Amino acid sequence: METVKPLDVVASGKGKLRRAFVKVINVKKLTGVVPEGDKDLVKNAANLSESFDKLEEEYEKRLAMEALLAKLFATVSSIKSGYAQLQYAQSPYDPAGIQRADSLVVSELKTLSEMKQSFLKKEFDSNPDRTLVLAEIQELRSLLKTYEITGKKMECQLKLKDSEILFLKEKFQDLTSQNKLMEKRFNQSDHNSPTHFVTYLHHTVKSIRGFVKTMVQQMRFSGWDVDTAADAIQPGVYYYKRDHTCFAFEHFVCKVMFEAFHLPYFSTESSSSKSKEMFLERFTELRSVKVREYIASRPKSRFSRFCRGKYLQLVHPKMEVAFFGHSHVRNQVSAGEFPETSFCGAFLEMAKRVWLLHCLAFSLEPEASIFRVSEGCRFSEVYMKSVSEECLSESEPRVAFTVVPGFRIGKTSIQCEVYLSRSKSTQDSG
Repeated sequence: METVKPLDVVASGKGKLRRAFVKVINVKKLTGVVPEGDKDLVKNAANLSESFDKLEEEYEKRLAMEALLAKLFATVSSIKSGYAQLQYAQSPYDPAGIQRADSLVVSELKTLSEMKQSFLKKEFDSNPDRTLVLAEIQELRSLLKTYEITGKKMECQLKLKDSEILFLKEKFQDLTSQNKLMEKRFNQSDHNSPTHFVTYLHHTVKSIRGFVKTMVQQMRFSGWDVDTAADAIQPGVYYYKRDHTCFAFEHFVCKVMFEAFHLPYFSTESSSSKSKEMFLERFTELRSVKVREYIASRPKSRFSRFCRGKYLQLVHPKMEVAFFGHSHVRNQVSAGEFPETSFCGAFLEMAKRVWLLHCLAFSLEPEASIFRVSEGCRFSEVYMKSVSEECLSESEPRVAFTVVPGFRIGKTSIQCEVYLSRSKSTQDSG
């Protein structure tokens, strides 16, 4: 911040010149003799000294006003810096950082109020030169802090984008391989066979786990306590490894996505449209389409309504605000539009797989039915498959919760995936 002082040249010499005139006047007064020719000189000197006094007063007022303005701009910069720090401390949540930033903003607002009162009362700074220097230092420090925070935000965003790009590349390669394999198997095998259903179930579960991975990454980036969130879904479960908490989220996602799976098109309103050929046609039609394009072109279709309803049921408003900082995505989905984000992309891929598995289930003869096992049931290899090997080391493992539901097609049972907990006697002894 540069200050222009056009009166500096005059001010630098005005003191010496004025003192010279004062000296002349004082000498004449002391001697008591003033020559006639010097009377005009003494009078002019007195007038000039008075002019210099006025000039000095105006200069000091101007300098004080410049100091006030410099302090004002420096204080505003500090407020902007404090607000930037406050925003940065909110995600991930930093209570101490928020308190510091809030105190800074409040302090600077008080300073603004004091400056206003001083200006109204015309109480100007007694040392404006010092104030100008300090104000410039304060403003530069505030700008530096603001730029530092902006840099950190951009660095975090860059890391997130790099992570999304890497995840999408891996997912793209995986999906490409899956699609080629599925297309080959689909063309070679009977569409209406339990074997084909098992194969498609396997790919559906992979898409569910891909979405859960994306969701957990977003939770961690937003500063959520993942362990606490898992305990809220399945309270009191003993996990053999810390990363086993992901199974609680898989349980929750499967519970929502497979709800009403036993009803045609997941709805009681569609009970009249139960032709097996129709379900097979829906499967064939949708398995190769791009989900966003399909939803955009047919927003009132059963599949589009299914995607909207499951998203709004699965993603809580508070979760969405924590992930994205707003609820715009929810509003867009309610209006029938899914944004181009990795999170929505993972959800739509999962929703498509679940829907196609549903169509395939209703195209079979007999139809595939879904089942889950209750908490506390004894483990049975006939109907269940453990998602973790560590759980099988217990003498009498019990079911903590069903992760992925199982299915029955006639006399054929497809095992459900479960997470096993310690038996009661083992927990008590531990």
